[in-house]
Amino acid sequence: MKKVSLGVKPYLFPMPVLMIATYSSDGTVDVMNMAWGGICDNNKVALNITESHKTSQNIKERMAFTISVADTPHLEESDFFGTASANKMTDKFERCGMHARKSDIVDAPVIEEYPITLECKVDKIQKDEDGFRVVGEILNVLANEDVLDEKGKVDPTKLNAFVFDQFQNGYYKIGEKVGTAWKSGMKYMK
Repeated sequence: MKKVSLGVKPYLFPMPVLMIATYSSDGTVDVMNMAWGGICDNNKVALNITESHKTSQNIKERMAFTISVADTPHLEESDFFGTASANKMTDKFERCGMHARKSDIVDAPVIEEYPITLECKVDKIQKDEDGFRVVGEILNVLANEDVLDEKGKVDPTKLNAFVFDQFQNGYYKIGEKVGTAWKSGMKYMK
């Protein structure tokens, strides 16, 4: 099978759909849909974000944010949060009818409808020729009881999470387990 060159593209799959929630300076809730981020250490996340976003400004002011996993029951709202700019539409969160409460740990909102939320404080902000990056320390993880298994662990099949497709700008539901990490490839260790 021949490989065909597609040039320079940000083509990785899957890309997470992360919902970054912050408070604006006036206390309003701001939520942004973001795919260019993820776990960078056991207790840290990295957000590669454009500095001109309202969310970036809020993070710099409050030094805190939450990250939620987007789920398919809230796909339309999640997509809207990535389409509308809080720099131009200050009431974008209120328009969707979702609910937020203040985190007990950080100065950021927890969006009630999303099944899992990481409460983060800013560890460092990096700005260089490669862009603007926020590294956050995870201080706590909140999960809805209905996504937990009988042992109290998150069951990915109950999350109804979806991922972003950079190739055709699609969203794809995930959840089917097809293997076990650190076990499925053990035959090659012999």
